[in-house]
Amino acid sequence: MSLVGDFPKTPMEIADPTKASVFFEDFMNPYNSSDWTVTETDGGATQASNNANHGELLITNTAADDDAVTMQVAAENHLFVSGKESWFKIRVKSSDVTQNDFIFGLVITDTSPFSNTDGVYFSKTDGVATLDCYVNKDSSSDTSAAIATLADDTYVELAFLYDGQSSVIFYVNGVRKATLATTNLPDDEELTPTIYMRAGEAAAKTMTIDYVLAGQER
Repeated sequence: MSLVGDFPKTPMEIADPTKASVFFEDFMNPYNSSDWTVTETDGGATQASNNANHGELLITNTAADDDAVTMQVAAENHLFVSGKESWFKIRVKSSDVTQNDFIFGLVITDTSPFSNTDGVYFSKTDGVATLDCYVNKDSSSDTSAAIATLADDTYVELAFLYDGQSSVIFYVNGVRKATLATTNLPDDEELTPTIYMRAGEAAAKTMTIDYVLAGQER
């Protein structure tokens, strides 16, 4: 597998899709909630297709502090394996990047991913606009803090690559921002693509997802 533009481009898989397992959702088709495990702390939150070029998903929480929405692909189909590259990518924006908590990545199924035990992901806490990244196994983490600063209502592309050997490399808008060791790589649990948002104040917030990608060499 080759690296082009500092993120995995996979001509091998384009030629032969049996060489990798790939999940990709760009929300071109109407959103189907049965494809996801959705957990809401307030039943008034919504997830709906958004009219937009190439498709989007709009997530809206309620006007309550700590109102959270968790979306995880219904099947845990991703296991990190030594010698096999794995990757994740999401393009996302939020109406308020400071007064929100976020998780984006591959995480064990959990109704509260912010306290997950196993996962590789981007995270942002309430009250700041800076983004952190984690490699977490059995609640023991390697992390890199403040790798990027987000802006309100502005799309950002977040991605990471496990090189199949000793590193997990994190990217923001195609630029390498952090490299973490695999000491705490969660290689004994199946994980799933995960989207999480939690309001940091008593005001409704939105998050828009353009696409989500996760893949692994077979």
